[in-house]
Amino acid sequence: MNSAPSATTVTTALEMSNVRKVYTMGDGSDVVALDHATLTLGSDEMVALVGPSGSGKTTLCSIAGGILSATEGRIVVGDEDISGHSAKELTKFRQDKVGFVFQSVNLVPFLNARENLLVVDELGRRTGAPAKARADQLLEELGLADRAKNLPSQLSGGQRQRVAIGRALMNDPALVLFDEPTSALDTKLGEQVMELIRNEMKSRGTAAIVVTHDERITHYCDRSVHIIDGRLEA
Repeated sequence: MNSAPSATTVTTALEMSNVRKVYTMGDGSDVVALDHATLTLGSDEMVALVGPSGSGKTTLCSIAGGILSATEGRIVVGDEDISGHSAKELTKFRQDKVGFVFQSVNLVPFLNARENLLVVDELGRRTGAPAKARADQLLEELGLADRAKNLPSQLSGGQRQRVAIGRALMNDPALVLFDEPTSALDTKLGEQVMELIRNEMKSRGTAAIVVTHDERITHYCDRSVHIIDGRLEA
Protein backbone atom coordinates (compact mmCIF):
# COMPACT_ATOMS: atom_id res chain seq x y z
CA MET A 1 0.00 0.00 0.00
CA ASN A 2 1.31 3.44 -0.89
CA SER A 3 1.74 5.83 2.02
CA ALA A 4 -0.08 9.14 2.00
CA PRO A 5 1.90 12.01 0.53
CA SER A 6 3.66 14.18 3.09
CA ALA A 7 2.72 17.82 3.51
CA THR A 8 4.66 20.23 1.34
CA THR A 9 7.47 21.93 3.24
CA VAL A 10 8.00 25.59 2.45
CA THR A 11 11.74 26.00 1.86
CA THR A 12 11.71 29.68 0.93
CA ALA A 13 10.50 32.58 3.04
CA LEU A 14 10.51 35.15 0.24
CA GLU A 15 10.54 35.11 -3.55
CA MET A 16 10.53 38.42 -5.40
CA SER A 17 10.68 38.16 -9.19
CA ASN A 18 11.20 41.19 -11.46
CA VAL A 19 9.48 43.51 -9.02
CA ARG A 20 9.09 47.15 -10.01
CA LYS A 21 7.64 50.10 -8.12
CA VAL A 22 6.93 53.22 -10.15
CA TYR A 23 5.51 56.48 -8.83
CA THR A 24 3.81 58.92 -11.18
CA MET A 25 4.56 62.51 -10.24
CA GLY A 26 2.27 65.52 -10.50
CA ASP A 27 3.83 66.58 -13.79
CA GLY A 28 3.13 63.19 -15.33
CA SER A 29 6.72 61.94 -15.14
CA ASP A 30 7.56 58.53 -13.63
CA VAL A 31 10.04 57.83 -10.86
CA VAL A 32 11.28 54.25 -10.59
CA ALA A 33 11.82 53.39 -6.90
CA LEU A 34 12.47 49.68 -7.47
CA ASP A 35 13.71 48.38 -10.81
CA HIS A 36 13.15 44.68 -11.68
CA ALA A 37 14.28 43.40 -8.28
CA THR A 38 14.68 39.64 -7.93
CA LEU A 39 15.48 38.21 -4.50
CA THR A 40 15.00 34.83 -2.81
CA LEU A 41 15.42 34.07 0.90
CA GLY A 42 15.62 30.59 2.37
CA SER A 43 13.24 29.73 5.19
CA ASP A 44 15.85 30.46 7.87
CA GLU A 45 18.17 32.84 6.04
CA MET A 46 19.28 36.28 7.24
CA VAL A 47 20.11 38.78 4.52
CA ALA A 48 21.60 42.24 4.98
CA LEU A 49 20.09 44.75 2.53
CA VAL A 50 22.75 47.42 2.17
CA GLY A 51 22.52 50.76 0.43
CA PRO A 52 22.62 54.52 0.94
CA SER A 53 19.62 56.67 1.78
CA GLY A 54 17.17 56.78 -1.12
CA SER A 55 18.51 53.62 -2.77
CA GLY A 56 15.23 51.68 -2.53
CA LYS A 57 15.81 49.66 0.66
CA THR A 58 12.61 50.81 2.35
CA THR A 59 10.57 50.35 -0.83
CA LEU A 60 11.75 46.76 -1.25
CA CYS A 61 10.98 45.87 2.36
CA SER A 62 7.62 47.66 2.26
CA ILE A 63 6.63 45.54 -0.74
CA ALA A 64 7.94 42.30 0.81
CA GLY A 65 6.03 43.14 3.99
CA GLY A 66 2.78 43.97 2.23
CA ILE A 67 2.80 47.65 3.16
CA LEU A 68 3.12 48.73 -0.48
CA SER A 69 1.82 47.05 -3.63
CA ALA A 70 4.24 46.53 -6.51
CA THR A 71 3.61 48.09 -9.91
CA GLU A 72 4.58 44.78 -11.50
CA GLY A 73 6.31 41.53 -10.62
CA ARG A 74 5.64 38.56 -8.35
CA ILE A 75 6.00 38.41 -4.55
CA VAL A 76 5.57 35.21 -2.55
CA VAL A 77 6.05 35.16 1.23
CA GLY A 78 6.06 31.71 2.78
CA ASP A 79 3.39 29.92 0.78
CA GLU A 80 1.31 33.02 -0.04
CA ASP A 81 1.46 34.89 -3.34
CA ILE A 82 0.60 38.49 -2.47
CA SER A 83 1.21 39.96 -5.92
CA GLY A 84 -2.44 40.69 -6.62
CA HIS A 85 -3.70 41.15 -3.08
CA SER A 86 -6.21 43.87 -2.29
CA ALA A 87 -5.58 46.32 0.56
CA LYS A 88 -7.80 44.21 2.84
CA GLU A 89 -5.95 41.02 1.93
CA LEU A 90 -2.60 42.70 2.57
CA THR A 91 -3.76 43.77 6.03
CA LYS A 92 -4.57 40.17 6.96
CA PHE A 93 -1.30 39.00 5.38
CA ARG A 94 0.71 41.41 7.55
CA GLN A 95 -1.08 40.19 10.66
CA ASP A 96 -0.38 36.54 9.86
CA LYS A 97 2.93 36.28 8.02
CA VAL A 98 5.32 39.19 8.68
CA GLY A 99 7.03 40.78 11.67
CA PHE A 100 8.42 44.33 11.71
CA VAL A 101 11.11 45.87 13.91
CA PHE A 102 11.34 49.58 13.21
CA GLN A 103 14.38 51.84 13.51
CA SER A 104 12.96 53.75 16.48
CA VAL A 105 11.53 50.56 18.09
CA ASN A 106 8.09 52.25 18.30
CA LEU A 107 6.88 50.66 21.52
CA VAL A 108 3.63 52.09 22.88
CA PRO A 109 4.88 54.25 25.80
CA PHE A 110 1.86 53.76 28.08
CA LEU A 111 1.77 49.95 27.70
CA ASN A 112 4.07 47.63 29.61
CA ALA A 113 6.32 45.07 27.91
CA ARG A 114 3.70 42.30 27.98
CA GLU A 115 0.97 44.61 26.69
CA ASN A 116 3.22 45.80 23.84
CA LEU A 117 3.38 42.18 22.66
CA LEU A 118 -0.34 41.58 23.17
CA VAL A 119 -1.36 44.60 21.10
CA VAL A 120 -0.13 42.78 17.98
CA ASP A 121 -2.71 40.05 18.38
CA GLU A 122 -5.71 42.23 19.18
CA LEU A 123 -6.53 42.13 15.48
CA GLY A 124 -4.80 38.79 14.84
CA ARG A 125 -5.73 35.16 15.16
CA ARG A 126 -5.02 34.79 18.89
CA THR A 127 -7.13 36.27 21.66
CA GLY A 128 -7.42 35.86 25.40
CA ALA A 129 -5.41 33.10 27.07
CA PRO A 130 -3.56 31.87 23.93
CA ALA A 131 -2.23 35.35 23.19
CA LYS A 132 -1.17 35.89 26.81
CA ALA A 133 0.57 32.51 26.86
CA ARG A 134 2.45 33.34 23.66
CA ALA A 135 3.53 36.74 25.03
CA ASP A 136 4.74 35.19 28.30
CA GLN A 137 6.64 32.49 26.39
CA LEU A 138 8.46 35.06 24.25
CA LEU A 139 9.30 37.30 27.20
CA GLU A 140 10.74 34.29 29.02
CA GLU A 141 12.81 33.25 25.99
CA LEU A 142 14.10 36.81 25.57
CA GLY A 143 15.13 37.08 29.22
CA LEU A 144 12.42 39.62 30.01
CA ALA A 145 10.05 37.63 32.22
CA ASP A 146 10.89 39.83 35.22
CA ARG A 147 10.31 42.97 33.13
CA ALA A 148 6.87 42.06 31.80
CA LYS A 149 5.12 44.82 33.79
CA ASN A 150 7.71 47.53 33.08
CA LEU A 151 6.89 50.45 30.81
CA PRO A 152 9.32 51.20 27.94
CA SER A 153 10.68 54.18 29.93
CA GLN A 154 11.68 51.72 32.67
CA LEU A 155 13.67 49.51 30.28
CA SER A 156 17.19 49.90 28.91
CA GLY A 157 17.78 50.39 25.18
CA GLY A 158 18.70 46.72 24.77
CA GLN A 159 15.62 45.59 26.68
CA ARG A 160 13.35 47.77 24.54
CA GLN A 161 14.93 46.23 21.44
CA ARG A 162 14.17 42.75 22.82
CA VAL A 163 10.54 43.72 23.44
CA ALA A 164 10.35 44.93 19.83
CA ILE A 165 11.75 41.60 18.62
CA GLY A 166 9.24 39.73 20.78
CA ARG A 167 6.42 41.82 19.32
CA ALA A 168 7.60 40.98 15.80
CA LEU A 169 7.55 37.25 16.64
CA MET A 170 4.06 37.18 18.17
CA ASN A 171 2.41 35.97 14.95
CA ASP A 172 5.02 33.24 14.20
CA PRO A 173 6.01 35.08 11.01
CA ALA A 174 7.60 33.56 7.92
CA LEU A 175 9.69 36.73 7.57
CA VAL A 176 10.89 39.49 9.91
CA LEU A 177 11.98 42.87 8.53
CA PHE A 178 14.46 44.95 10.55
CA ASP A 179 14.79 48.62 9.60
CA GLU A 180 18.24 49.99 10.53
CA PRO A 181 18.25 48.26 13.95
CA THR A 182 21.68 49.63 14.93
CA SER A 183 21.57 53.13 13.45
CA ALA A 184 21.08 54.91 16.78
CA LEU A 185 23.48 52.69 18.74
CA ASP A 186 27.20 52.86 19.40
CA THR A 187 29.40 50.10 17.97
CA LYS A 188 29.39 47.88 21.07
CA LEU A 189 25.64 48.00 21.67
CA GLY A 190 25.00 47.65 17.93
CA GLU A 191 27.00 44.42 17.90
CA GLN A 192 25.09 43.14 20.93
CA VAL A 193 21.77 43.86 19.21
CA MET A 194 22.87 42.09 16.01
CA GLU A 195 24.06 39.09 18.02
CA LEU A 196 20.66 39.00 19.71
CA ILE A 197 18.82 39.28 16.38
CA ARG A 198 20.89 36.50 14.83
CA ASN A 199 20.43 34.18 17.82
CA GLU A 200 16.67 34.74 17.95
CA MET A 201 16.13 34.25 14.21
CA LYS A 202 18.36 31.19 13.96
CA SER A 203 16.93 29.51 17.06
CA ARG A 204 13.46 29.75 15.52
CA GLY A 205 14.40 29.05 11.90
CA THR A 206 12.88 32.40 10.89
CA ALA A 207 14.04 34.37 7.85
CA ALA A 208 14.96 38.03 8.14
CA ILE A 209 15.98 41.03 6.08
CA VAL A 210 18.16 43.52 7.96
CA VAL A 211 18.11 46.93 6.29
CA THR A 212 21.33 48.80 6.98
CA HIS A 213 23.87 51.24 5.61
CA ASP A 214 26.51 49.98 8.08
CA GLU A 215 28.83 47.42 6.50
CA ARG A 216 30.34 46.69 9.93
CA ILE A 217 27.36 44.60 11.04
CA THR A 218 26.73 42.64 7.85
CA HIS A 219 28.85 39.68 9.00
CA TYR A 220 26.04 38.74 11.39
CA CYS A 221 23.94 37.90 8.33
CA ASP A 222 24.32 34.92 6.00
CA ARG A 223 24.90 37.19 3.01
CA SER A 224 24.63 40.78 1.86
CA VAL A 225 22.66 42.23 -1.03
CA HIS A 226 23.43 45.76 -2.20
CA ILE A 227 20.87 48.09 -3.71
CA ILE A 228 21.67 51.23 -5.69
CA ASP A 229 19.10 53.43 -7.43
CA GLY A 230 16.44 50.76 -7.05
CA ARG A 231 18.54 47.95 -8.56
CA LEU A 232 19.82 44.97 -6.63
CA GLU A 233 23.47 44.06 -7.00
CA ALA A 234 25.11 40.81 -5.85
